[in-house]
Amino acid sequence: MNDRVRGSIREEKQDPHLGMSAMSDPAPRTSDFAPRTPHLAFRTYVGLSIFLLLAFLIGVMQGAVLLSPATILKILLKWAGVSVGTVTWLPADETILLQLRLPRVLGGALVGAALATAGVLFQGLLRNPLADPYIIGTSAGAGFAATVAMLLLPPASVLGFGSVALSAFVGGLFAVLLVYRLARVSGQMSVVSLLLAGVVVNTVLGYLGSLTIFLFEGSEFQVRRVFTWLMGGIAIHDPRQLWVVGPIIVCGIAVACGFANSLNALALGEEGAVAVGVDLDREANRIIGLGALLTGAAVSVSGLIGFLGLAVPHILRLAIGPEHRRLLPASALGGAALLILADAAARSVVAPAELPVGIFTALLGGPLFLFLLRRNGRERTWR
Repeated sequence: MNDRVRGSIREEKQDPHLGMSAMSDPAPRTSDFAPRTPHLAFRTYVGLSIFLLLAFLIGVMQGAVLLSPATILKILLKWAGVSVGTVTWLPADETILLQLRLPRVLGGALVGAALATAGVLFQGLLRNPLADPYIIGTSAGAGFAATVAMLLLPPASVLGFGSVALSAFVGGLFAVLLVYRLARVSGQMSVVSLLLAGVVVNTVLGYLGSLTIFLFEGSEFQVRRVFTWLMGGIAIHDPRQLWVVGPIIVCGIAVACGFANSLNALALGEEGAVAVGVDLDREANRIIGLGALLTGAAVSVSGLIGFLGLAVPHILRLAIGPEHRRLLPASALGGAALLILADAAARSVVAPAELPVGIFTALLGGPLFLFLLRRNGRERTWR
């Protein structure tokens, strides 16, 4: 990055009217990246893995029809070709598990991991603990495109994805591209311009979506469907969706872990990152693109699920520290488990009806998030 850009960054930090210090936490000290205990990372991964397995079991058990662990195990063994003796379950139980709950739980794990990982990427890039995967317009773009698709476009399907999912994916990526273009001034981009462009695009596209609903003359069912989608829900109508979204999200998370050292360097400030050899423009472009891809893939099968990408990285940062080599995989595990549990609650509370899963991501994560913030309120850095 040239002297002109570094100078503009320094001015943004020093100018109280731009509020950079208010928008991002103080840069962590080098000592903040050291483990708090020698085996903290290992214990964290083991605990999160057990938590994810328990969430998976609860996810396939809970619902309008309760399935026992023994029945689940026998059905899975039979599906894998292993002899289990006499069939003691109903045919409907097998259909519920293999065609409804198992794809839904796997989809929830993928979406939760993608949103939490994208949250870490954007929080690390912007050095702002309040950043989430939707901060640069993905939610507004996906929401507007999905609204238009549900109200105006005919049904269609490509690889198991309907017109709504495809429109949401394309709309989210288009909004990110628009924000990126608006944020670049004279060929350069700053954190402030990126955040402000994201706010503008989110606001404009959000109101355009509302205007579309207001002007649409159709059935109450279609309008209700729009609002349900906007509140989020894991909808795997075709297993082929997992075969398409799964590799994108898994590979995206693996690539994201490769940015850990760059994110650690960025946490020390732009000048510090440049001093250790980080190309800020190149890394920012890559991180923004990867975060948008993960978020778009998640939104295509879940609608807009808020809070998860904000809360999970911050909760784990408070628990294990800001070192991104530990934080990225831990957030993926934690996000997957939390969304599975939230979806199980959404299916069970008013069964056989369902509530939007976004309600439960807030109810499950919000109180814990606030508790940890209060407990660590005296700390200045991300922990």
